[in-house]
Amino acid sequence: MNNRYQHARFLLSTPDLAHAPPDSGREVAFAGRSNAGKSSALNVITGQKSLARTSKTPGRTQQINFFRIDDQCRLVDLPGYGYARVARNIKNHWQRHLAGYLENRLCLQGVILLVDIRHPFKEFDRQLLDWCHLAGLPAHILLTKADKLKRGPAQAVLLQVSKHLAEHYPAASVQLFSALTRAGAEEARAVLDSWFGYSAE
Repeated sequence: MNNRYQHARFLLSTPDLAHAPPDSGREVAFAGRSNAGKSSALNVITGQKSLARTSKTPGRTQQINFFRIDDQCRLVDLPGYGYARVARNIKNHWQRHLAGYLENRLCLQGVILLVDIRHPFKEFDRQLLDWCHLAGLPAHILLTKADKLKRGPAQAVLLQVSKHLAEHYPAASVQLFSALTRAGAEEARAVLDSWFGYSAE
């Protein structure tokens, strides 16, 4: 299957929306706690080894990073949140700009939320889902590191999260994902395709 996201290229980094690309075309944002494997997931989905930086130190992504797919579509890597070693003033700065981006960015089509399958629905995950809900944005959860659990327990978490979303966030969806085995990458790309308006090939 053709992976159009292989053509994604770094566009720019900015600490705030004032220096973001023009609010036109379509964007899909990737968000998640600092240790959820966001950069690894971006690299697997795009089929690139180092499009997004990966680090053994959580919290490396401290700016909003934009990646160009084509003239109209962009992927956005939002700052990782919830990492204890980051100073509180930096956390507050990130949260203000995250909320502002999600609520005010007109070209934003949806949010891919990365959640460690072993630790679902931490405070910041719920907060981000609340922001999406208030902004009328669809959210799609990748339960990352699914390879850390056996199939039965992983399916149990998937079912639990699905039920919670149905009750509290009906515009959100969820799937299993593993950057290590690449399981779930095609499913994630299908969600991106639908939000970007790409036709199936």
